[in-house]
Amino acid sequence: MHSPVSSSTATAVPHPGISFREFVALIASLMALNSLAIDIMLPALPEIGAAMAVLNENDTQKVLVAYLVGFGAAQLFYGPVSDRYGRRPVLLAGLALYAVAGIFSIFANDMNHLLAARLVQGIGCAAPRVVAISIVRDSYSGRQMGRVMSLVMMVFMVVPIIAPSIGQIILFVAPWRAIFLLLTLGGILMLIWCATRLPETLPATRRQPVSARSILAAYLTTVTTRITLGYMCATGLIFGALFGFIASAQQIFVETFRIGTAFPVVFAVIGLAMASASFVNASLVERIGLRPLSHWALVAFVAISLLQAITAIWIAENLYAFTAMLAITLFLFGFIGPSFNAIAMEPLGEIAGTGSSVLGFVTTLGGAICGFIVGQNYDGTVVPLALGFATFGAIALVIVFISEKGRLFQTTQPAPADAAPPV
Repeated sequence: MHSPVSSSTATAVPHPGISFREFVALIASLMALNSLAIDIMLPALPEIGAAMAVLNENDTQKVLVAYLVGFGAAQLFYGPVSDRYGRRPVLLAGLALYAVAGIFSIFANDMNHLLAARLVQGIGCAAPRVVAISIVRDSYSGRQMGRVMSLVMMVFMVVPIIAPSIGQIILFVAPWRAIFLLLTLGGILMLIWCATRLPETLPATRRQPVSARSILAAYLTTVTTRITLGYMCATGLIFGALFGFIASAQQIFVETFRIGTAFPVVFAVIGLAMASASFVNASLVERIGLRPLSHWALVAFVAISLLQAITAIWIAENLYAFTAMLAITLFLFGFIGPSFNAIAMEPLGEIAGTGSSVLGFVTTLGGAICGFIVGQNYDGTVVPLALGFATFGAIALVIVFISEKGRLFQTTQPAPADAAPPV
């Protein structure tokens, strides 16, 4: 195993000309583009399927999965490039691609063209995801990085809360293609904001040369650093549960529980649970620590998920019980996601861009695959989703236990004696 990369600790955003509040809002908005591109179309999936003559209703989930595949895979490319050429040019290029792909989505005339456009849109949005986390890592480390990430998560989680409602409102007054028009406008607005307000956070002296050897070395360091690898895989599994819910949410609430156009409201209640958790996490993480808070949250996540699976299989499917337990598990996800990302990124130092790209690739693509499996097994009941949450959560807990060598809930992580120099 390679040892974690050493890095200096920064306690303040190291670039003048942008306030802390604007910094958090901008980073959150960049990351929110991804949530908007996924959740806003949930109410439109039946109309898209009908317009594109999709015979199997589960196949409409591919509109989400195609985006996630492009979003996950492209992150391997953006990380090394941003480490070499800086954050701004990569970010602006990705935002431009996101907007262009949105235009092609508007005019797609069959399912294959729409899926191709969504794939490219995901590729474009991968740049904001990688660069946003890299910018935070450029500026913070340790518990302060965890606090910033929690604040960012809290702000950008407002988007998935309201996105399905926005999508539903659009469908009341316009055809489903207007949803892609809104995504295009969002990409253009973020492009203008970043081009005019966001400074470069990676000085030329800290940039890494682009070569096959250096990139492979950085990849190798990332995947062979025990803590990074373990938390990366665990995060991917938890994301798999989340993506499984997102992929099948419209079918579960509209077809299984028959709540109709009230679906965005119920989805918003569940999303509010995640957002409130990030707010609480931001206030607690510096006092309690990343590991104790996230480890206890994961244990509780597994326990509630198992209860939900038992209820779904042996007792009965009830809208209120299902929604309550799902809200609790996703509330716990709000503690797990940002903390696990911060723990995984902390050892990577000077290869933050490449490390973030590998982290995003594994967690998003792995989560998309796991979520797709859960979604494709939708059978008119909540059992596949409940089993997915319980299974993925249990495996993630085992991985974290192994990664920490059995020392869960520790306040601090001792530094290794054989620390390696930067790659």
